[in-house]
Amino acid sequence: MLSRPSLLITDSFNATYVQPRRKQRDEQLLTNVLETLRGDGNVLIAVDTAGRVLELAQLLDQIWRTKDAGLGVYSLALLNNVSYNVVEFSKSQVEWMSDKLMRCFEDKRNNPFQFRHLSLCHGLSDLARVPSPKVVLASQPDLECGFSRDLFIQWCQDPKNSIILTYRTTPGTLARFLIDNPSEKITEIELRKRVKLEGKELEEYLEKEKLKKEAAKKLEQSKEADIDSSDESDVEEDIDQPSAHKTKHDLMMKGEGSRKGSFFKQAKKSYPMFPAPEERIKWDEYGEIIKPEDFLVPELQATEEEKSKLESGLTNGDEPMDQDLSDVPTKCISTTESIEIKARVTYIDYEGRSDGDSIKKIINQMKPRQLIIVHGPPEASQDLAECCRAFGGKDIKVYMPKLHETVDATSETHIYQVRLKDSLVSSLQFCKAKDAELAWIDGVLDMRVSKVDTGVILEEGELKDDGEDSEMQVDAPSDASVIAQQKAMKSLFGDDEKETGEESEIIPTLEPLPPHEVPGHQSVFMNEPRLSDFKQVLLREGIQAEFVGGVLVCNNQVAVRRTETGRIGLEGCLCQDFYRIRDLLYEQYAIV
Repeated sequence: MLSRPSLLITDSFNATYVQPRRKQRDEQLLTNVLETLRGDGNVLIAVDTAGRVLELAQLLDQIWRTKDAGLGVYSLALLNNVSYNVVEFSKSQVEWMSDKLMRCFEDKRNNPFQFRHLSLCHGLSDLARVPSPKVVLASQPDLECGFSRDLFIQWCQDPKNSIILTYRTTPGTLARFLIDNPSEKITEIELRKRVKLEGKELEEYLEKEKLKKEAAKKLEQSKEADIDSSDESDVEEDIDQPSAHKTKHDLMMKGEGSRKGSFFKQAKKSYPMFPAPEERIKWDEYGEIIKPEDFLVPELQATEEEKSKLESGLTNGDEPMDQDLSDVPTKCISTTESIEIKARVTYIDYEGRSDGDSIKKIINQMKPRQLIIVHGPPEASQDLAECCRAFGGKDIKVYMPKLHETVDATSETHIYQVRLKDSLVSSLQFCKAKDAELAWIDGVLDMRVSKVDTGVILEEGELKDDGEDSEMQVDAPSDASVIAQQKAMKSLFGDDEKETGEESEIIPTLEPLPPHEVPGHQSVFMNEPRLSDFKQVLLREGIQAEFVGGVLVCNNQVAVRRTETGRIGLEGCLCQDFYRIRDLLYEQYAIV
């Protein structure tokens, strides 16, 4: 159920777009895939990373499972950096998906994202192990970066291959250029790749790295020296340093090394022992200092020969060509080349956006009071605005702001600030309505001027007794009251010509009416309940209730129905159940 919003912000991107039916798009996709695979070609489907790619992957995997399609002999792959994580996460989110997928999971106990034919790949090396011909779902949809761009450059020059675009991406991207210019067969493409440093560039890089290591080593030595000096100043070392007096033997004999005199005699005889200097653990503000070399796996530690070989840029003929470039110094280069597009390029709409008719129907059902239309061509925005004005009439305000234009969409409801007397607040009777509390107020506004002087509020008439002439004290209130009334009315109702004094603040005060002047009012029922919720309340109270033709029948004696105006009516004989059900119904409201 769509509730009526006060303000709705939507776009007109698809306001004039006529979208093909889903069945027609699926047939177009299947036909394209079959023709390409049977012609010994590969299919590239440019998709996002973790959105509509799940819908397409589930659709294609279902087609691959169908024996009549004859696609079981071909390969299907999903290529992006997080393909495994996306699929695993989607398996735990089935309850948030369509009813069809939920029924499949509940009835057959088969997770719809437990793919049988879809191979998950995280790089081009993984994809190379998938046999051809194949269908590849690769990111990104705009062909500006990612695996889809790499595969497009490799496959677009083969007429056997097919490129399927699923998004109308931003103007200026490669995918949008191919959609807007289907007849263009030659295009300029910027090729970006990472290569190893060689020659003079490699020498300069190694020299810089050497200087960085020396600077880091000097900094580390200075830090260690500072830590050692601070330790020596706090704790006196008990073990002699071997660097001070080098011994000729492995055993520490009596008399070797320096001895410190003591006032007391040694109770125990010192025996020969191996030198065992205690290594002090160095600490910083985060704890013990970690040495990375202590945690290296021995098999992964390169020998000095291998390190020098890597630094010199030499490679052995037995080493694989697809060596990880993150371990060697590299640089990025960019070149622009003209590429002839021989492959078939097709756009099939799988964006998941509503078309123009759907947008207009949704807005007509919501009936917003104010509508702001953004993100779309001017003609589409104008068409959507005229359609909304046609079915909304004067009840809707439509705004079509331009770029960087500010829209004042505030409602015409006036909110005023008043001061409540303590006597009035203490007499209020609040009723809880959801997360708020409501109360009915009967009062009168007092427009007297309040003078603010060092935090003390003095009302008009409460003048200081400072020895002024008595005639001025009598005449002042009459003139001041008139001025106060005028200023208060201007301040309250938003008059542009406001005249406020330097030390005066006009805030209307709401005072309680005398009891004999309080007018009566009809009860106001807040927090309209739903009949389905009220049925649960009745069942908890032990009252049998069931719907018969949209009417809630209680104990076969009382009927609760909602009228055409939206009010709830109670019908039945005047019995004990009638008054009990009425009291339970009243409890669902906040009555003020």
